[in-house]
Amino acid sequence: MRAKERNNLTEGSVLKSLIALSVPIILANILQTAYQLTDTFWVGRLGAVAVAAVSISFPIIFFIISLGGSLAVAGTILVAQYKGKGDKKAINHIASQTLVAVIVIATVLAAVGYFFSPILINLVGSGPDVFSDAVAYIKISFIGMIFMFIYMVFQSLMRGVGDVKTPMYIVLGTVLLNLILDPLFIFGYGFIPALGVTGAAVATIGTQGLAAIIGITLLLKGRHQIQLQSSGLKPDIPLLKKMFKLGFPSSIEQSMRSLGWIVIIFLAAKFGTSILAAYGIGNRILSFILMPALGLSIASSTLVGQNIGAGKIIRAEKIIRISSLVAFVVLTIIGVIVFLFAKQIATSFVPGEQETIEASALFIKMMAITFNLIGIEMILDGAFRGSGKTMTPMVFSLISLWGLRLPLTYFLSRHTSLAEVGIWIAFPIAEVITTVLTIVWFARGTWKKKKIMEEMKFVERSG
Repeated sequence: MRAKERNNLTEGSVLKSLIALSVPIILANILQTAYQLTDTFWVGRLGAVAVAAVSISFPIIFFIISLGGSLAVAGTILVAQYKGKGDKKAINHIASQTLVAVIVIATVLAAVGYFFSPILINLVGSGPDVFSDAVAYIKISFIGMIFMFIYMVFQSLMRGVGDVKTPMYIVLGTVLLNLILDPLFIFGYGFIPALGVTGAAVATIGTQGLAAIIGITLLLKGRHQIQLQSSGLKPDIPLLKKMFKLGFPSSIEQSMRSLGWIVIIFLAAKFGTSILAAYGIGNRILSFILMPALGLSIASSTLVGQNIGAGKIIRAEKIIRISSLVAFVVLTIIGVIVFLFAKQIATSFVPGEQETIEASALFIKMMAITFNLIGIEMILDGAFRGSGKTMTPMVFSLISLWGLRLPLTYFLSRHTSLAEVGIWIAFPIAEVITTVLTIVWFARGTWKKKKIMEEMKFVERSG
C-alpha cells in the first residue's frame, strides 16, 4: 500500500491532522485568490474604471459557478465519508459520476452566460464608462468556465480523500504563470497586442485550462487514491439524484450569496465609480484575508466527514472545538493587522485614486473587526457540511445576507445620512448576529444524527 493511502485522519493527534490538512488548503486557496488579486492589481494600473469592470464581473461569474457546484460539494462529502469507511470502489464510482455530470453542467452554463453577458452586466446597473470593459472581461471568462469547473471537481475530490498537497502544487505553478501572463496580455509586448481588461481574463483562462488538464490526467492515472473508470462514466441516475439532493443546498447558498453581492454592487454603483471600485477592492481583500478560516473550515469538513464515516463522533466533536479556537485566534491577529494598515492596503490597488482609497480603507476596517467571528462561523458551517447537513449552512447564509445585510445596506445607505458608509456598516452588524445564531444552533447537536451512508447503500452495490 502506498504512503498516500496509509494516511488515516481518523486516528492520532487532531491538531496535527488539522494543520496537515489546513495549511496546504490555505496556501492553495490563497494562490487561487491570487488569480483575482493579480487581475485587480494589474488592471488597477489602468484606473478605477477598469477595476470597477472586473469588480462587477466577478460576482456574476461566481453566481453561475454556484449554480453548477452542487455536485462537487456532494462529491467531497461522500468521498470523505466513504474514505473513512474504507470503501475505495464507492469512492471511484462517486468521483467518475461527479466529474462527468459537472462537465455537462459547466458547458451549458458557460454557453448561457456568454450569450447573456450584456444583459447580466446591465442588470447589475453599471455605468456607461464601465459597461464595455465589463462585458468583454466576462465573455472571455465564460469561455474558460469549463476549465474552472473541472479543476474545482478535481480539487474537491482530492480534499475528500485527504490529499491536499497535490492541488496546492498545481495551483502554485499556474498562479506563477498567471503573474507573467497578466501584464503581458493587459499591456502587450512584441507581437502580443495590449488587450486591456480583456487580457486579464485571457491570461487567467490559459492557466486554469492547464490546471484542469493536469487534474484530469492525475485522476485517470489513479495514483492519488482516486481512479476514474470507464465503467463509471455511464450516468448512475439514482446516485446523481442523491448527490443533487445533498449538494443542492450548498449550490443555493453560494448562488444566493453571489446574487446578494450583485445587489450590493447595484446599490454601491449608485454612488459612483469610486465607491463601486472601493467595494470591489474590499471584497478582494476579504476573500484573501479569510483564506485561513476557509482552509480550516474545509479541513474540518474533511476530518468530520471521515470520522463520522468511521463512526467516531466524539473525535469529530473534538475536531470542531480545536478548529474553532484556532480560527478565532488566527483571525483576531489578522483582523488587528488589517485594521491598522487598511489605507496602505487600499493604496496598493489604486495608487493616486484618493476617493477610492479612503472609501475602501473604511470598508476594510469595518470588515476587519469581525474577522474572528467569521472564522468561528465558517468552522461550524464546515462541520455541518462534513456531517451531511448541508441545509443548515444554507439557511444561515440566507439569513445573514438576505435577512440582515441587504436590508441594512439598503436602509442605511438610502434612508439615513450615512449614505455609502451605510454599505460598509451593514457588514459587521450582520456578521455578529449570524455568528451568534450559528453557535446556538450548533450547540443543539443535531449534526451528529445525519446518516448519509445509510441513505446511499446503493453506492456499494453499484461499485
